[in-house]
Amino acid sequence: MSWDAAVLTLFPDMFPGPLGQSLAGDALARGVWSLSPYDIRAHGLGRHRAVDDTPAGGGAGMVIRADVLAAAVDAVSPAGDPRPRLLMSPRGTPLTQARVRDLAAGPGAVIVCGRFEGVDERVIEGRTLEEVSIGDYVLSGGEIAALVLMDACVRLLPGVMGKEASGSDESFENGLLEYPHYTRPRDWEGRAIPEVLLSGDHARIARWRREQAERITHERRPDLLKG
Repeated sequence: MSWDAAVLTLFPDMFPGPLGQSLAGDALARGVWSLSPYDIRAHGLGRHRAVDDTPAGGGAGMVIRADVLAAAVDAVSPAGDPRPRLLMSPRGTPLTQARVRDLAAGPGAVIVCGRFEGVDERVIEGRTLEEVSIGDYVLSGGEIAALVLMDACVRLLPGVMGKEASGSDESFENGLLEYPHYTRPRDWEGRAIPEVLLSGDHARIARWRREQAERITHERRPDLLKG
């Protein structure tokens, strides 16, 4: 059974986008995973398929209506659907590699892409949407964030990456940032590949890589070491 992603959005033509290329695109074509964009506006109201309204209490911008979004969620994810319902939101829980691994090990995800000022709080509660953030910044909508989340998950699915170890040695997998990489030529603009990597001594290489990962993490993300 493939990993099944459904994306609720006002811009379904944005998908698969970059996920239709490279490893993710090849895996999509082979049926390793599936992607179903769903237009929230299909449940819009009136002749113009309105999906939003002014915020209660006043303020700038518009808010996606609870009744419209709930109808879209129900159409895509009926009762009994085992997939988690995710809402891409800057106020959500930060996405981590551990969470990505959990999602990749499951049946897929139903991903809601917000727009405007956000979505009515009642549909978040009423449809048990888990808010997820990809960083401390604000995007125009949740579509790019949804692409990021799916890319992170899809690359971990069996048969997507060439070598299983490609995923296990990366940043965040062991609580550290990744060590430096080198390849040919041996010397480039006066900079040489560290001699230890050419020694053939796998124990020394492993120690060096661990030391480098710890150094880089200490310099750039000391918060990971505290964790």
